[in-house]
Amino acid sequence: MSRVSMFNSPLLLGFDQLERTLDRLAKNAEGYPPYNIERIGENGLRIVLAVAGFTTGDLAIELVESQLTVRGKQSEDADRVYLHRGIAARQFQRAFMLADGIEVTGARLDNGLLSIDLVRPTAEPRIRTIRIDSGKTTAGAVNTVDITARRTQTR
Repeated sequence: MSRVSMFNSPLLLGFDQLERTLDRLAKNAEGYPPYNIERIGENGLRIVLAVAGFTTGDLAIELVESQLTVRGKQSEDADRVYLHRGIAARQFQRAFMLADGIEVTGARLDNGLLSIDLVRPTAEPRIRTIRIDSGKTTAGAVNTVDITARRTQTR
């Protein structure tokens, strides 16, 4: 069975990478550990994961290109003897796709909550002027397009 993509429209050119990213995130949609995403100030974000029972040594945070991955694995304590074990020491992996330009500024573990702080740089609007060549060229000559980028002043 083939899947119909929402990006098949001829008006959405070059969004195939976005479609692959959405597919990858959908495969990573497990609900553990629960998390919040908070807005901090005008350009800040914070991801807060509930990781009760994990220590800083049990957690790893990795940023590869634009994918932020948080992994957790608790080590088994062989000296403990459980009469009842209702709190599972399960491992997890949670991934977040970050937009271009978002930077991770830090992480901390406090009272079973892992907070990862992010900052989104302010975007400067750009105006691009594209020169249009006439269709009259000599045989064998290649048309070139001159693209000039100007940054607008915003205050």
